[in-house]
Amino acid sequence: MSNNILPVILSGGSGTRLWPLSRESYPKQYLNLNNIRKETLLQQTLNRLKNLNDLSNPIIICNEEHRFIVAEQVREINIKPESIILEPFGRNTAPAIAMAALKAISDGNDPNLLVLPADHEIKNIERFLEIIEASIVYANEGRLVTFGIVPTSPEIGYGYIEAKIELDHQSIVGANIVRFIEKPDLETAKTLISSKKYTWNSGMFLFKASKILSELEKFSPEIVEYCRDSMKDNSKDFDFERLNKEVFHNCPSVSIDIAVMENTSFGTVMPLEVGWSDLGSWSAVYDCSKQDKYGNVIEGKVILKESKNCLFRSENRLLAGVGLEDLIAVETHDAILITKKNKTQKVKKIVQELNKNNLNEGRTHRKVFRPWGNYFSVVEGSSWQVKRIEVTPGASLSLQKHHHRSEHWIVVKGTAQVQINEEVQLLSENQSTYIPLGSKHRLSNPGKVKLVLIEVQSGTYLGEDDIVRYEDQYGR
Repeated sequence: MSNNILPVILSGGSGTRLWPLSRESYPKQYLNLNNIRKETLLQQTLNRLKNLNDLSNPIIICNEEHRFIVAEQVREINIKPESIILEPFGRNTAPAIAMAALKAISDGNDPNLLVLPADHEIKNIERFLEIIEASIVYANEGRLVTFGIVPTSPEIGYGYIEAKIELDHQSIVGANIVRFIEKPDLETAKTLISSKKYTWNSGMFLFKASKILSELEKFSPEIVEYCRDSMKDNSKDFDFERLNKEVFHNCPSVSIDIAVMENTSFGTVMPLEVGWSDLGSWSAVYDCSKQDKYGNVIEGKVILKESKNCLFRSENRLLAGVGLEDLIAVETHDAILITKKNKTQKVKKIVQELNKNNLNEGRTHRKVFRPWGNYFSVVEGSSWQVKRIEVTPGASLSLQKHHHRSEHWIVVKGTAQVQINEEVQLLSENQSTYIPLGSKHRLSNPGKVKLVLIEVQSGTYLGEDDIVRYEDQYGR
């Protein structure tokens, strides 16, 4: 049997409990959340696998909106994905895994799929890889392996897995699964962790591509049917594979636990004691971060006096505190969160309130990433807006026009190549140009350093959907 491992990285979550840093437009898996490592969670997830034997290039499944963030982050760590499958909308883990399995067997191979969420923290990487290698034996026998986290507390925020026998946490031996338990109340959780039969459900799996497909066909055939049909005529540009939106829209939104694992007779749980965290709250981020002698975690422009056991993170402005204890404070360009450490699970309620009131701060950052760089909304009025635009060397925006606004560009760093209708000009620092309403125009960076310019928009409508594209190298 083949020991080949094909990582399947699930990168579609929104991470609302880590607001205001994590938002729909830039969720937590693309952030560096602790002060120990410099990589994002997605990059850490990929890099910790590098020492596995017989490792294939990964399949990454993400939201279509985040495709260029993913592409840039894997490029930064010199990983070439086998594929980046773009979901037009989230449909939970069962369809994502079905698509990965269909892709994996399309060339006649049948690899072991190592399914990992992109946003987990693991401290003991050596032990983690050792357990994965040992689990290949079970996968080659046709077992569906899930990794159960050895509980450290009566946690009510996780589901639990019951094994047929008590698990030996020191040896690397799996056990048959009896059942999955939904998130329990506190008293039930206390009872569960008193027995070594129970582990937390991590959402990580290892199985043969053909085996998970056959079990999906048995218990949730409509998921496989919709996924297969949505991938039939999928278009590919760069490393991206786009699904048929109309077909995929009808696919059920179901977790792999409900679709397969709660029904199959082939489930095996492997105990995992590796310093795991799903970083599902700011208190979890605090626990995984390096603390100073007062128990404080400090990131950015922060001054703390006579305070202990706090997490203060500043992305922009100065954060200062005196005489504080067990508090979380997170500052971004447009929002500040302050909460007690034991209340951080409720941050998602703030996001729900923001979205209910249709406030942009719930979903998007003022800094927006694009395949060519990014832009940051500095200030705006009802009929005008100022943005700071960064264009990476060699990159170019689409050839486009606007129906409702004109634009004024001022170069503050680098060199800009500007096309307005048929005229092309080069602008250097402190030079500017004006783009009249309705003019076809394109901005490019022909240089070897980052281009930074200030854009002043004015018009009756300033929304990002007022763009008519004529040419675009990124397929938008």
